[in-house]
Amino acid sequence: MHHHLLSVISLFGIAASPALAALQIVPGGTWTASNGDHLNAHGAGVIIVNSTFYLIGEDKSQGSVFTGVNCYSSTDLVQWKYEGALLSRTGSSGDLGPNRIIERPKVIYNDATRKYVMWMHVDSSNYGDAKVGVATSDTVCGKYSYNGSFRPLGFESRDMGLFKDDDGKAYLLTEDRKNGLRINLLSPDYLSLSPSSPGSVHLFPQQIESPALLKVSGRYYMFGSHLTGWDPNDNVFSTSLSLSGPWSDWAIFADKGSNTYFSQTTYVLDYGGGNVMYMGDRWRSKNLRTSSYVWLPMEISGTKVVLKNRGSWVPNVGTGGKWAVAPGENGYEGEKGTYGGGAKEVSWSVTISGVQSNNPEGGVTTVMIRYMNGDSGPRYAGVSVNGGSPQKVAFEGTAGEVGVSSVVVKGLRQGSGNTIVVSGWEGAGWGPDVDRVVVPVQ
Repeated sequence: MHHHLLSVISLFGIAASPALAALQIVPGGTWTASNGDHLNAHGAGVIIVNSTFYLIGEDKSQGSVFTGVNCYSSTDLVQWKYEGALLSRTGSSGDLGPNRIIERPKVIYNDATRKYVMWMHVDSSNYGDAKVGVATSDTVCGKYSYNGSFRPLGFESRDMGLFKDDDGKAYLLTEDRKNGLRINLLSPDYLSLSPSSPGSVHLFPQQIESPALLKVSGRYYMFGSHLTGWDPNDNVFSTSLSLSGPWSDWAIFADKGSNTYFSQTTYVLDYGGGNVMYMGDRWRSKNLRTSSYVWLPMEISGTKVVLKNRGSWVPNVGTGGKWAVAPGENGYEGEKGTYGGGAKEVSWSVTISGVQSNNPEGGVTTVMIRYMNGDSGPRYAGVSVNGGSPQKVAFEGTAGEVGVSSVVVKGLRQGSGNTIVVSGWEGAGWGPDVDRVVVPVQ
């Protein structure tokens, strides 16, 4: 097994509260959740319940066909706990059977019925059905009962989104390939379309998919992408003071020509304190399970929306303050990593000593490991800090490129006397080819 010698330990200087400054979002990286696997919730939405964020999205571990809808929870948007599957493949036929497509699950809460309601895109493997499906649960991450599927108002429905307004009314956002993007009012129980509104609240005639709707200070913002299959494009937004319009002309919000930093809109989250987070999928169509997430802070002011790319950033959840930038690497040279174990043995390890940290005692830190993994499936390693028990970290396939895997670790102490060991995970075969380890310093 070939390994690159570990070259550099890079440091970030971050101005934020010490407890939160070390918790970073790393757009586009492999993101290890509590179960030791890459976060597996694609085309996702977020619902906030009792100050906890629940991320609900597609299980792509077996590619494009429906396997399940997964739920994760977090209180800081960085550390994600796997809660389980809300819907799973069942039986030999039907919407949730083999070779089916279930995409873009979104959940909202109905205050009157006290039910969590999930809407999703339901399709056949050749995308001929073009329907929506509905499911309900008594708890946000419990098992959902599936209610069936239909075409909203009789029209095709492909990519879809869900929006609950502050007056309690809810809306289905639906991409009707032949006519455009629709905003449709739901019935009071959120289980069907409103019978009192036979038409759409608004129809955008342009072909826009992956819709996400946000309301800030009384103004609505619709986000979506052009139709380019799995390939990214410059996503766009439109704004209005009323859902029925008039809506502004579509305009891009990321750098022109960046293809929205190689991502496609899935959700836009207002998490308080004046913070709005763009959530996009970085699809890898040749190996969908390795698809990652591009989450970035979005600046919204009136009719203006701006999204800038960042290697990493600090969300600062729950402080009442704004997100913070993670400034560039300041070139701290660490000692070379030393490799243990033979080249063909699974029991390899990389020891990096002299790691500096300003971490408060007992605090947690996002550590980034740059690596290569030429396999189509994930490789795993254990990451141990200062002799502590190793933590399982996932390294999804990188198709010959250098990737980055982010993991939250405990046990770094103040000063430069820290040691990090990256080692083979028990029985997991080859580990990743480690390139370097990046540790933030406040």
